[in-house]
Amino acid sequence: MASGEQIGAGAVMATLAFVLQAPERLMLSRLDLTPPGDEDVVVDVEWSGISTGTERLLWSGRMPPFPGMGYPLVPGYESVGRVRSAGERSGAQVGDRVFIPGARCFGEVRGLFGGAAARVVVPGSRVTRIGDDLGESGVLLALAATAYHAIVGGRGAQPDLIVGHGVLGRLLARLAVLQGGDPVVWEHNPQRRQGGAGYRVVDPAEDERRDYRAIYDVSGDPKLLDALIGRLAMGGEVVLAGFYSEPLAFAFPPAFMREARIRIAAEWKQPDLVAVGELAAGGRLSLADLITHRSEAQQADAAYRTAFGDPACLKMILDWKACS
Repeated sequence: MASGEQIGAGAVMATLAFVLQAPERLMLSRLDLTPPGDEDVVVDVEWSGISTGTERLLWSGRMPPFPGMGYPLVPGYESVGRVRSAGERSGAQVGDRVFIPGARCFGEVRGLFGGAAARVVVPGSRVTRIGDDLGESGVLLALAATAYHAIVGGRGAQPDLIVGHGVLGRLLARLAVLQGGDPVVWEHNPQRRQGGAGYRVVDPAEDERRDYRAIYDVSGDPKLLDALIGRLAMGGEVVLAGFYSEPLAFAFPPAFMREARIRIAAEWKQPDLVAVGELAAGGRLSLADLITHRSEAQQADAAYRTAFGDPACLKMILDWKACS
């Protein structure tokens, strides 16, 4: 290893990490880290985000069967930090600020997704270098890449209706506007109808339109599909870009009459992350006004409850710098 701080032979590195022992049982624990190899980097995490999608399902115990699922586990897949040590074949340099989409370096404790820790060991190929000026906003790159992949990766029509005005819905709308679109966003919660920049945010009950070409749903509500199909134009598409804890079903005749298409937007890929990183670094994609709450990592139990229970909280981030 090339190292900013030499690691002695045989030395065991440890970290503080949040471990979900069981649903709603979150503990700050000291865990031994897997020794790094020549292709690995050791990263001191500065900030990590709390996901209100998959991470909320893990925390509540409602996550459907999923590869790597089980307790105890270290959650988190939205982390930013500094490379502390870099293996000769890692492709990284000590001091780089990088985005980390999670890690599996905690021994018998599962890393799903493994980013909620003060330090991680991860293959250099898994991290993405980001500019210093991006700072804490770098935690938003996973959601930005998810939005980008839903639109560009699926090669579908630009969204003209987006369901949900959380962080993912806002990023979808910003990307659509960036590409010349004019989307409408549905949002039930009056508190979340603010902040539309270049697009309209409306109460669904006030929208009578029934000729949308592409509806992107990020609500995670499995009961909306019939209502969304009823708003499609002939040959229109519903894109499921959220994460759903229950089976989805729909009535066939309305979908048949419209020759509707249903597409699932899968997990983002590395090119999506690189693309949105470049858009953000160049100032074309704004990540402003999306991080609304911050907490010291030691106060994470309260932070998780705020992130999942306070409608005013768009994105909560944890600050790990005092734990390194």
